[in-house]
Amino acid sequence: MSDRPAATRPLILAFDTSAAHCAAAVVSGGRILGQRDEAMARGQAERLIPLLEELLAETGHAWGDLDGLAVVTGPGNFTGLRLAVAAARGLSLGLGVPAVGVTVFEALADGSDGDLTVTLHDKRGTLRQRFRDGAPVAEPEAGPAEDAPASGERADLAVVARIALRRLDAAQPPSPLYLRPADATPSSETVPLLDEA
Repeated sequence: MSDRPAATRPLILAFDTSAAHCAAAVVSGGRILGQRDEAMARGQAERLIPLLEELLAETGHAWGDLDGLAVVTGPGNFTGLRLAVAAARGLSLGLGVPAVGVTVFEALADGSDGDLTVTLHDKRGTLRQRFRDGAPVAEPEAGPAEDAPASGERADLAVVARIALRRLDAAQPPSPLYLRPADATPSSETVPLLDEA
């Protein structure tokens, strides 16, 4: 780590590729120092690391300045979640800092009082999780579509970083939150056997 003043610590790099975007924020003490959000239906795998490097440079920081990583773990696009979680785990190992996974449900429920059910709608149905005073009281679940439009709820990266900061000391490697199987399915065609010569 660098000799940054204590006021700029802890420094968290939060990122999200759970949908058709590549988003990241550098956050210190709950304050966003810099943020990027690029819409993209594909290409996040090629764009994520360069975007993170650019964002760090824009805020006057380097990889070695980070105290932790925060990654949105879902629900969301199967490939996007795998990409973000793999990047977070790899960067965590390489930089020697903890990586914390935060779900969209947790980010939307953070700071709430009383009972709350966070409900997300997508083209395949409804996703929900129940919370009490911001803490989960049930596992997330997927259900059939309801009479509600698809909604684009996304996790605020400042909130994701704030949650991650609370968990840094006991961070476990992040894992994707999959509530449904992937849209892609293995081919049903039989693979031809090669003749041995």
